[in-house]
Amino acid sequence: TVTMSWGYAPHNGPDKWADNFPIANGPRQSPIDIVPGQASYDSGLKPLNIKYDPSTCLDILNNGHSFQVTFTDDADSSTLRDGPISGIYRLKQFHFHWGGSDDKGSEHTVAGTKFPAELHLVHWNTKYPSFGEAASKPDGLAVVGVFLKAGDANPNLQKVLDRFDDIKAKGKQTSFTGFDPTCLLPKSLDYWTYDGSLTTPPLLESVTWIVCKEPISVSSEQMARFRSLLFTADGEAECCMVDNYRPPQPLKGRSVRASFQ
Repeated sequence: TVTMSWGYAPHNGPDKWADNFPIANGPRQSPIDIVPGQASYDSGLKPLNIKYDPSTCLDILNNGHSFQVTFTDDADSSTLRDGPISGIYRLKQFHFHWGGSDDKGSEHTVAGTKFPAELHLVHWNTKYPSFGEAASKPDGLAVVGVFLKAGDANPNLQKVLDRFDDIKAKGKQTSFTGFDPTCLLPKSLDYWTYDGSLTTPPLLESVTWIVCKEPISVSSEQMARFRSLLFTADGEAECCMVDNYRPPQPLKGRSVRASFQ
């Protein structure tokens, strides 16, 4: 199969993805602009039940679009349950999206407000045999989104940023063990939820989105570290990894529910 190299530049960016991935114009694409006044409070939504085991943390990788931290997912060690989902979803990886400046970078927006970055914790439904199988099913994935808001330095996030020297270029990977992603969650786990998609090709419409209302903090210095990563591999003309986010997509009649009043 021929897969075009997609990215975030004008010639291969989000506006062009539909050429190769027609689902880009589908009925449940992500991200969206969350308008709090138009979200309906659903008293039936349970609190999120998140249990992460630091021993499942494996490595950190620059994949040329973002960087991701990967977890072993062969047992129910790091899991997401309850909230809007049923069954057990296992943590596979987390990654971030960010801007070239602190006034943009998040994929979801709240009443039009953009944040400097957004964290995505990606989980898959264990009723399917693997992440790969789950990724194409309507209830296959659940992603917890956390906004990063400009403010104080975040010491928990710093542990991740400290590994950036080892993964500066595309394709670089290094072991990263014992990290507990629970430390990247906000104090309150109040959330909005809706049915959506992956925000990068293949844009599969398989994601139950769980977007936390409360952001975590990040300093301007820390945001500058994100932008020190490269979209490019060693030996290529250096191109800084910035603006690796997809803009909000049309809601197309979907409902957004809130776990809080």
